[in-house]
Amino acid sequence: MSKVLLRNVRIVDPNSPQHGKQTDVLLENNVIVRISDALRSDGAKEITSDSLHIAPGFMDLHAHVCDPGLEHKETLESVAAAAYAGGFTTILAMPDTHPVIDNKSQVQYIIKRSQGLPVEIVPSGALSQGLAGKDMAELFDMYSAGAKVFCDADHSIAHAGLLVRAMMYANQFGGKIFARCDDKTISHGGQMNEGPTSTMLGLKGIPALAEELMVARNISLAEYANASIHFMAISTARSVDLIRKAKKNGLDVTSAVHAYNLRWNDEVLSEFDTNYKTDPPLRSESDRIALLAGIVDGTIDCITSGHTPEDVENKVVEFDLSAFGMIGLETCFSLANSAGNLTPEQLVKALSINPRKISGQEIPTIKEGESNFTIFDTAAKWMYSKTKSLSKNSPVLGMEMTGGVIRLD
Repeated sequence: MSKVLLRNVRIVDPNSPQHGKQTDVLLENNVIVRISDALRSDGAKEITSDSLHIAPGFMDLHAHVCDPGLEHKETLESVAAAAYAGGFTTILAMPDTHPVIDNKSQVQYIIKRSQGLPVEIVPSGALSQGLAGKDMAELFDMYSAGAKVFCDADHSIAHAGLLVRAMMYANQFGGKIFARCDDKTISHGGQMNEGPTSTMLGLKGIPALAEELMVARNISLAEYANASIHFMAISTARSVDLIRKAKKNGLDVTSAVHAYNLRWNDEVLSEFDTNYKTDPPLRSESDRIALLAGIVDGTIDCITSGHTPEDVENKVVEFDLSAFGMIGLETCFSLANSAGNLTPEQLVKALSINPRKISGQEIPTIKEGESNFTIFDTAAKWMYSKTKSLSKNSPVLGMEMTGGVIRLD
């Protein structure tokens, strides 16, 4: 029997009466068996640190799993291993697989194939058939099969009528609509954020306006439909302002930001490292600061990994020919932890509590008998020397990271 004693660990769980308490926690076979002060070790392995925390298990709302169809980039087994290494106990799988998750059989495939893996993989269903943005997919059938969230992954829904009808329809049975915001008539062909850096590098920019127009439009659609909407991967200061105003007006609007948009601005692209080429793009420093402020004041509800595996053929090429995206499940917490002065409470709310609340998942709590938890150390230094992912498209591989999760096996 594996026994671990967390000595003087701080409990971060807003739903627990022990929230904020620093105490000892005894684990046996990855289950909390005792929470009390000054526990005896009785042969258990002791872990202690001034910055040790335990919280409800992290959940990621934006991971591209690539399985089925693109298993050379990632499989369900490898994405689960990467998520587990990054402290996630649940991830939401984007529907942009091959074939697309746009019917109940594909939902069932993800659920059945992921059973027994170290993390729970929850499928999202495509909002439109084949992610084409034209005809609504079989939302209720997928909901009945186990998909509670519907989106077109990184494809923005240009057809306003389709999106508003989907919101109205999903609202009837409790489904949740997630939306990316990118007006392709404005951003088409862009390689990075439009600004001084893109001008200096001679690269076509992706204007902030392309995102902000769609955010404004979709807020209006949600208000018209009297329905909820979740904004995926926002990246600009103006988007934060629009969502903040919508929330103040009482609209059921939530939002998420990728950890890399919190950590870096577009100046890191000065060396043309394609691993920093992301969707949405890294924005200006003022945008980055505004995103952090959005986490602090609750405008932005969730921090996501944006985990996007890509093979060498799509990344180690000329910048304008390279694919967008980076892997991020293993480094999501570390990037968010080192992006600014976010507190453990703010990180847990954005990485654990809100993602589960928004996606309709049960929220675990730190108590005796619980096995769904994440242990993390905000001051720990560790080397990201290798990845569990089948893809290697991360700019921080081989670098030292600050803040890490602790796995017991």
